[in-house]
Amino acid sequence: PAPIQRTPRGDRHRDSRTAPAAACQLLFRRLEVGVCTLQPATSLNFRRIPSGIEASRTRLRGRANTIHITMSSNDYNPTPHVIPEGQNATPLEVVGGDVTSTEKLIIVMTGLPATGKTHIANRISRYLNFFLDLDTKIFNVGDYRRRLFGSNLPAEFFDHTNKEYMAKREEACDMALKELIEFMSMDGVRVGLLDSTNAQKQRRDHIRETLGVLKCKILMIETICDKKELLEHNIRTIKMTHPYYKDMADDEAFADFERKRKNYEDVYNPVDEKDGSHVKIFNHQTFVVHNTRGYLPQKVVHFIMNLHTMPRVFYLSRHGQSEYNLSGKIGGDSGLTEAGREFARRLAVFAQNTVGMSIERDSETGEEKRSPCPARLWTSTLRRTKETAQYIKHNLIKFHKWDNGDEVEWIQFQPRARRNLDELYAGVCDGLTYKEIEEKFPEEFARRQEDKLTYRYPRGESYMDITLRLEPVVLDIERTREPILIVGHQGIHRLLYAYFMGLPREKAPFVSIPLNTVIQLTPHAYGCEEKRFLLLSKEEMLSDGQDEPITSMPEKKREEAEKLQRDSRDKESFDLNERRKCSTEPFDPMNPPSF
Repeated sequence: PAPIQRTPRGDRHRDSRTAPAAACQLLFRRLEVGVCTLQPATSLNFRRIPSGIEASRTRLRGRANTIHITMSSNDYNPTPHVIPEGQNATPLEVVGGDVTSTEKLIIVMTGLPATGKTHIANRISRYLNFFLDLDTKIFNVGDYRRRLFGSNLPAEFFDHTNKEYMAKREEACDMALKELIEFMSMDGVRVGLLDSTNAQKQRRDHIRETLGVLKCKILMIETICDKKELLEHNIRTIKMTHPYYKDMADDEAFADFERKRKNYEDVYNPVDEKDGSHVKIFNHQTFVVHNTRGYLPQKVVHFIMNLHTMPRVFYLSRHGQSEYNLSGKIGGDSGLTEAGREFARRLAVFAQNTVGMSIERDSETGEEKRSPCPARLWTSTLRRTKETAQYIKHNLIKFHKWDNGDEVEWIQFQPRARRNLDELYAGVCDGLTYKEIEEKFPEEFARRQEDKLTYRYPRGESYMDITLRLEPVVLDIERTREPILIVGHQGIHRLLYAYFMGLPREKAPFVSIPLNTVIQLTPHAYGCEEKRFLLLSKEEMLSDGQDEPITSMPEKKREEAEKLQRDSRDKESFDLNERRKCSTEPFDPMNPPSF
């Protein structure tokens, strides 16, 4: 560019209308924008101007020149990149991205009874279906056997020296293999799991040969359990959850299961290199991975290394009522109301007496013995969850022993704020009520009503986005042994609840997660048990702001609600155990509380 000519002092009295133009000359000698060039004078030169571009130069009296350039999107981007999901693009990681578009995987479970095969198979199927949106199906040979020959089969049925019974068991296996082949022959990425003992090398060779027509990857997972206490726990779990032992006495069920297991032990052949790609799991502590390659097999290996079969429980609690809850606003980072602080106090009592307390019953006297047990506390990074957890005590438990033998000093309920647990971000709608959203963004409001799962707020998030950032949280829950109290948000808990309860993702945005309620979840091999504890009733709150979107509440009603909470807290006769009860409120999908 040409050197800048400084204005002589004597010429500074020139017409003020040209001063802004002179300043532009100093700053933008040659400014090129697309195909337009701004020269150092007051002229505008265009070079190779495509059709559809309009330019005008307007002089505003007393102000600088203004240049208007309008351009049609069809002119500067005639062949745009159009994604199948439209404006609400869903992350590929949660819709079975094209990285796996040609992959199919068969997982063959192997191991003696009571080693956790069914538990692992169910967890793998759930994980791949929920987080990767893959079609998965479990083919349990035991189910086919019960379908063909009944459920009340004696231990002798599993005697490998009895040719008649062996033929029947092989028939059940072949039926499962036939339906597995039909399932895997369908189009698209899919994962099939064959759940059976497959104790003998001969049986595993037969399975591999039969499945060879599919020409897809086969991964064998062998579970080995030789720790007595772990084995006894697995057998007790099967007794409590398996339909075959539902009406059988404990001693009788245990003896029957031991006889069945002994029949398999006599002929068991461990998995070796001749079985191809496989993973060996020793007591859920040691893992041997052999010749395992590919996206899906690696995802499965990573996931099962976080699993265990030991009993565990975790608790989901929304934050206490926030100021935004009371006024019907979504999102934000507001603090708690008086009702929210009251719930926080009651949650602290619940955490100490229930979450962080183990109960052992004496087998002879039936007397219960209560003792503190290590427990974890997770919150989001938002203010309302931290304030809800503020009254929980952090006592020191000495010499907590890990399963690897290490002893540590444990800080009870040591808070851990995780950004993964932050509420769904509403973008430009953050801090608005639903009525305001409908008025300001009617098209967005209608789109959300059509598809709540994949809808993404402008500059915000969708439930599918939340699913992506919850995957590491779920892995932590799967691997953790201690009870966990998760103080989070409605959108977050809906997805966690749906995952562990086996609900499809499409139903997750409509799950009922009310305020002031703690949800206890206990996963096991055949499902997940649920209990709900109501710590603060709706009547005590007068209004929780969750019935329908509201824009304001009269000051008088606010004062009445706060007074009612103070009176409730000051009552000396308050007993948490009497107020704790399971929620029986019906789910209304037409009136979800928020988000």
